[in-house]
Amino acid sequence: MSAPGNRVISALGVVQIFAWGSTFYLMAPLAGAISADTGWGQGFLSAGVSLGLLISGLSAPAIGRWIGRTGGRQTMSAGMLLIATGLLLLGLAATKGVYLFAWAVLGLGMAAGLYDAAFSTLGSAAGRDARAAITRLTLWGGFASTVCWPLSAWLVTSIGWQATCFSYAALHLLVTLPLCRIYLPKTPGVVPRSTADAPARIRTLDPRFICIVVAGVTLSMIATIWSIHMVTILTATGYSIATAIALGTLIGPAQVAARVLEMLGRGRHHPIWTMGAATSFVLFGFLGLQLGLPASAGLIAYGAGNGLWSIARGALPLALFGADGYAELMGRLARPMLIAGAAAPMVGAALIGWIGPDRMMAVLAIMAVIPVGAALILFSGQIRKRPAAV
Repeated sequence: MSAPGNRVISALGVVQIFAWGSTFYLMAPLAGAISADTGWGQGFLSAGVSLGLLISGLSAPAIGRWIGRTGGRQTMSAGMLLIATGLLLLGLAATKGVYLFAWAVLGLGMAAGLYDAAFSTLGSAAGRDARAAITRLTLWGGFASTVCWPLSAWLVTSIGWQATCFSYAALHLLVTLPLCRIYLPKTPGVVPRSTADAPARIRTLDPRFICIVVAGVTLSMIATIWSIHMVTILTATGYSIATAIALGTLIGPAQVAARVLEMLGRGRHHPIWTMGAATSFVLFGFLGLQLGLPASAGLIAYGAGNGLWSIARGALPLALFGADGYAELMGRLARPMLIAGAAAPMVGAALIGWIGPDRMMAVLAIMAVIPVGAALILFSGQIRKRPAAV
């Protein structure tokens, strides 16, 4: 079984940039224009994104089983079609009901087209050899906001938010969909099984699985809260809005730099080390911010940890449980993480309203201890290593 070639990874990389950029990263540059045109509040607009993440999380296990049975071509092609359809509906949304329905469709597209589906596709095609491919793919994905935020802002200014949605829909139909159809593998999962549900049920009871879920849910909550409320929290601690935004731009390059270092390691270390580094960097970042260290250093550490976690969440299950049933297992791991991400905007807003934005940094630092603990449990061998269920 050979590892995916450069063309497959490059095709998936382009798909990930525009799939992320036109879904998860879409509302940052579009929300103001949509609100000004429709009169809908920012809370309602954010609720659409939360709905999409919720639908994505609920459908993730079924998507994983689909990839496990058929390989990634059908699933990710469907994901690009769903994202294109959701963007068309979003551009046509004249009522709140249509807006929410558009995000429900986009949620299905995200489940079938973002990282978890792409990692499952690589794992299905290459088995345990997929780790290097997963690392390389995250390098591409790290440029999603870098490419699409300025592109979306320029399109909104030039042609309006509706036409921006239509343009992204056309891009998916004309670029990402053909890339999926041409370059993704036709073959089904590594080891097709007629009893595909049984292994995943056993693995969800595995303490190692639980540790990954606990870490992933917490990190998903932290990342979503921070991405939405970063400016509010930083300005409450004394930074100007312009400085807070400038500091936020350090996160993306730090993510990519950490992934490059991971790639240079050529897989010589176990992915548990990647998870340990990821969770530690996130904790160091928020502790540094809380203790008054330079904010630039804190955000670089946080960005590095976030970037490494993207790799660990794909490579660690592969190393611990093997390639058999990997796609299905990734779907089961994705569900709680995406649901946590959907709840995070409301949880963050509630906490800020309760304790104030100036104390929110301490809450995030405390939350960041949890995934470090999960990584230490896995690393210390307190959980007895068992062979993956087959």
